[in-house]
Amino acid sequence: MQFSTHETGANPLKLWDSAGPFEAGAMQQLRNVAQLPFIHSHIAGMPDVHWGMGATVGSVIATRAAIVPAAVGVDIGCGMMAVRTSLTADQLPDSLSAIRAEIERAVPKGMETNQKANHAKGGWAATPNSVARTWYDRFESRWRAILAKHPKIDGKTGDQLGSMGGGNHFIEVCLDEADRVWVMLHSGSRGTGNRIGTYFINAAKEAIAKETLDFHLPDKDLAFLSEGSQLFDDYIEAMHFAQDYALANRELMMARTLDALRKHLPAFKTDKAAINCHHNYAVRETHFGADVWVTRKGAVRARKGDLGIIPGSMGTGSFIVEGLGNEQSFCSCSHGAGRTMSRGQAKRSITLDQHRAAVKGIECRVDEGVLDESPAAYKDIGAVMAAQEDLVTIRHRLRQIINIKG
Repeated sequence: MQFSTHETGANPLKLWDSAGPFEAGAMQQLRNVAQLPFIHSHIAGMPDVHWGMGATVGSVIATRAAIVPAAVGVDIGCGMMAVRTSLTADQLPDSLSAIRAEIERAVPKGMETNQKANHAKGGWAATPNSVARTWYDRFESRWRAILAKHPKIDGKTGDQLGSMGGGNHFIEVCLDEADRVWVMLHSGSRGTGNRIGTYFINAAKEAIAKETLDFHLPDKDLAFLSEGSQLFDDYIEAMHFAQDYALANRELMMARTLDALRKHLPAFKTDKAAINCHHNYAVRETHFGADVWVTRKGAVRARKGDLGIIPGSMGTGSFIVEGLGNEQSFCSCSHGAGRTMSRGQAKRSITLDQHRAAVKGIECRVDEGVLDESPAAYKDIGAVMAAQEDLVTIRHRLRQIINIKG
C-alpha cells in the first residue's frame, strides 16, 4: 500500500503523499472535511493535493445523504479529453506556428475579443451552427427548467459552448512514445458552471445559517445540502446539467481542433474511442457496501479498466492511464501534478527567461501572462505518478509540441 493513514478523531485520512508532504493549509482542510458527520469511511487525498475553497483540490470525499457544493467547486465538470490520430511526427511541418494559429482561430480562449475569428470575450460573437444545434438539442429545455426555479443563475450559456476559457485550461498537440500524434484538451462548464456553483455555495451557506447544528462546522465553505430538501434536489439537477455541458463543451472543442489540423496536415483518422473524463464533479457510486455521493475535487475516476488523463504542466507532458480500481482511493487517481505556487506567487517568482527555458521546443505562448502556468509552479509530475502506482497503470506518456492557453 502506498497511502499513509492519519487519524483525525473522526474519519481517517488516507493520503497518497509519498511524492512529498502536503502543505499545512491543505492538511487542515482535509482534517476539517473529515469532521463532517456524513462522511463515509474516510477522506482520500491524491498526490497532487493543494489548497482549495473549503476542500482541497485533489481530494475524494464520499458522503451519505448530503453534498458540499464548495467541494464540487465552481468549475463543475472540468476535465480532460484526448484523441489519438493516425498521424506521426514525420508528417508534421518544421514550423508549427500556423497550426497553432489555426486552432486559436477555431476555438475561443480566455476573455479575448476577436471579431475576425468570431470570438467575443471567451465565447462566440455569432454562435456556429454546430454549437447552436448542440445547445438547443441537448441543453435549452433543461436550462429553462433550472432558470424557472433559480432565475439569478442566468447569463452566458450557449454562446460559450465549445470554448476553452482561461487559467489552467488548454489545448495541446502531443506525441506519444511511438511518435503518434494526439490532441488533448482541458476545459469545463465555463461561466455556466461557475454561476451554478457560486449560487448554490451561497445558498447552502444561507440555509445552514438558519439551522441549529448538533456539531461544529469547521469552515463556512463546508456548508452542505441535505438529501430530501428541495435545494438539494435543485442543486443536483443543476450540477448534472453543468457536468453534461462540460462534456459536450470538450467534444465541440475537439471537433473544431481536429478540423483545424486537417487544414494543414495530410488526411488522417482518429481512434474510434476518445477519452473524455471529468475531474471536478460528484456522482452516485457504491463503496464499502453503501450507496453514497462521491465528490472528486481535482481527481479522476480510476475503476479497473477506466482510461484517464493526468496532465503535468505546459512544459512537462502528460499521461494516459488505466485505472486499477483501488477501493481505498474510492477508485480514483490524481487529476494532474498539482500546484506548488499560487498564481500570484508564481508571477512574482518565475522570470520570463526561466519560463522560456522551461518550454523550449514547444510552440506556445512565452509572455508574462502565462507565468502562473509555467512548469515551476507545479509539482514534479514524475514524483506524482510514482506516488500512485497502486491506483493507475501508465499506458502512454505524451509530450506536447503545441500548447494553447487562454
